[in-house]
Amino acid sequence: MAVSDQVPTNSGFAARTDGADVIADLDLAGKTAIVTGGYSGIGLETVRALAAKGVAVVVPVRSPEKANENLAGIEGDVRTAPLDLSDLSSVRRFGESVLDELDRLDLLINNAGIMASAETRVGPGWESQFGINHMGHFALTKTLLPLIERTPGSRVVALSSTAHKLTDIRWDDIQFEREAYDKWQAYGQAKTANALFANALSRRLSDKGALAFSVHPGGIFTPLQRHLPREEMVALGWLDENGEPTELAKAGFKTPEQGCSTTLWAATSAKLTDTPGVYCEDCDIAAPTDLESPAARYQGVNDHACNDESAERLWAVSEALLAEA
Repeated sequence: MAVSDQVPTNSGFAARTDGADVIADLDLAGKTAIVTGGYSGIGLETVRALAAKGVAVVVPVRSPEKANENLAGIEGDVRTAPLDLSDLSSVRRFGESVLDELDRLDLLINNAGIMASAETRVGPGWESQFGINHMGHFALTKTLLPLIERTPGSRVVALSSTAHKLTDIRWDDIQFEREAYDKWQAYGQAKTANALFANALSRRLSDKGALAFSVHPGGIFTPLQRHLPREEMVALGWLDENGEPTELAKAGFKTPEQGCSTTLWAATSAKLTDTPGVYCEDCDIAAPTDLESPAARYQGVNDHACNDESAERLWAVSEALLAEA
């Protein structure tokens, strides 16, 4: 895939379509899905919409008490299993249990993540946003590949973000070992990594009839903002001085129900069958970023996030990091 492959399909769905409406006319009964981060924010709404359509959903959980509380009202086949994406031994245990217990995996939705967090290290010393958002999901997907590959028509969806525009992969200092840590650069790098991961994975799945995509869900108020102080969200223009959403945020942000729609579209749309590895937003394939547009900061996909050579380079780096862990 390359930026030239980023051609919108005119999907028929609007940016603010609810996720449930995207899959309303589809028969998904009998399918199985894993949704990381599926017990809060847009992940919770993704699980709710899939379960309502008869999909058996496994939700990996780091906080069982919180997960049980949030998932309690969802009807359908929803179960949880322990997983901490920052702990590779936990990732392996979860993956191996899934391989033992499931006979198919139609959808792997790598939704969980952290944003703009203070500098911390996970695993063998990885910067936490790269380590959790990318490497944790990389390790999980690698473990589950045998099941994904033998499930006809399976799909992997990686949650990226318009924050990929902040930076390419910091190839010379991915872990912020030489330069001062910058939480937004770290987040942007992790979201670029999510997009490149789907690009590279799509080639590895091509001969199995499986697909992989990345998506930008849109701006949404969810627990993802938990690491941001109110003062910073005021400075960003998201909240007013009273802590309420600004008119700017109201105009630009989606609800969690709308925020899961691009994920569900990428997970199910027949329009994507011949476009593996693309980056999607607003229930469609995203167009290349128009650098002359006032919307360039938050719409479209930048070249560096859909570059095949970069995707393969990141895959090789990730394999090496995993081997050394």
